[in-house]
Amino acid sequence: MHASDFRASRRQLLTTGLALSLFPPSPQAGVQAELHFPRDLGSHPDYVIEWWYITGRLLAGARELGFQLTFFRSRVPSTQNMTSAFAAKQLIFAHAAVTDVTAKKLWHDQRIAREGFGIAEASQSDTELTLRDWALRRDDKRYQAKAMASDFSFDLVLNETQALLLQGDRGLSRKGPQPGQNSYYYSLPQLQVSGTLSLGKESLRVQGAAWLDHEWSQSLLDPLAVGWDWIGINLLDGSALTAFQMRDKSGQAIWNGGSFRAGARGAKSQVFTRGEIQFVAVRQWTSPSTKANYPVEWTLQTPLGRYRVRGVIDNQELDSRASTGAVYWEGLSELFDSADHLVGRGYLEMTGYAGALRF
Repeated sequence: MHASDFRASRRQLLTTGLALSLFPPSPQAGVQAELHFPRDLGSHPDYVIEWWYITGRLLAGARELGFQLTFFRSRVPSTQNMTSAFAAKQLIFAHAAVTDVTAKKLWHDQRIAREGFGIAEASQSDTELTLRDWALRRDDKRYQAKAMASDFSFDLVLNETQALLLQGDRGLSRKGPQPGQNSYYYSLPQLQVSGTLSLGKESLRVQGAAWLDHEWSQSLLDPLAVGWDWIGINLLDGSALTAFQMRDKSGQAIWNGGSFRAGARGAKSQVFTRGEIQFVAVRQWTSPSTKANYPVEWTLQTPLGRYRVRGVIDNQELDSRASTGAVYWEGLSELFDSADHLVGRGYLEMTGYAGALRF
């Protein structure tokens, strides 16, 4: 990240954060727009916020690792009428992380730049994102995820094994009590992963399973919401479980939802409506660096039954104050059924515990 990129972006982020609260939602409340692919795999620059989020569990022999790569695109309303090619009309952020389960260590890095000049790009026709030497690209049913940090890197190929999972109502996912509080949202569970991952001077051949999310929105957070809790879990039988809740400052759910799709080919997804999901914190972990308290283990009640979710290690807190401005917990986790049998692995994300989330 160049210093000039950072100084400019911090000023624009203040405007962008305000826009998330004040910018009129689109589509209009109650209007459902049909998604079209591959077009909607790409960027939607008229929307205020958008992200492509890919996470997974990897094995290098018996060694267990988690990885995460997220690209964010943020529209800056105050610059849209500027004619200069240097105007920061779109900001591109990226986060990458690796969880080394054996060493109980999290590796993390971040990037930020204004879109353009071949430095930061987000294609509108398909999934093709670059930020200097980081990239997420799709070619037919195959993705490449690449991140190069000073002390870790990965270059992974991810193959589709299932069809797109449209979250919510045909891809429109409600995120709050007001009709305009929604996002367009689809997932690709059960991606098959192979490639290389380096930690320090150590290079590893890895393979595993991953999950991809893509969301874009004009108005995501209710004014009373401080953050959210979310899981995307690849079940061992090939099924996929999504669950989330938007929380207020007292920890109560303002909104919740999710979905389940059985592993059988062609199976339809079951959409969870408000009130059908309940997150109950079981165990807390306090970050030594931020003093934030995170529930690193939960009981999750769903229409399918009761589950337990726990992080494989406690310290998976990401400090992104040099890019998006947020501190949050995001890490490799395991899912257990009511008989305490391991039934799935994926990622748990928790925001708003180190301070109210503001984009």
